[in-house]
Amino acid sequence: MMETNILHSPTLESVIMVEKTIRKYSQECGKYQLWKKLPKKMMYQTFLVILDYLQESGKIMIDKDGCIIWTYDPEGIKKILSKGVKLR
Repeated sequence: MMETNILHSPTLESVIMVEKTIRKYSQECGKYQLWKKLPKKMMYQTFLVILDYLQESGKIMIDKDGCIIWTYDPEGIKKILSKGVKLR
């Protein structure tokens, strides 16, 4: 995660709003374009903190062109586990 001082900690509502927006526009745009598509305004620094958290938690990836991709798929994981896949 970023080693900077956070001026404003994101709320759960803000994190969920960013997650929904990323799911909707996954693989379509980069950070700034996605920030502009948020339904409510938020400080860009707060948005970057949320993106950093989502990336660290494995919910998103950012490709070499800066495009944000939603990777979290709990339903897909449930399907795989229901087929008897063994995990370590």
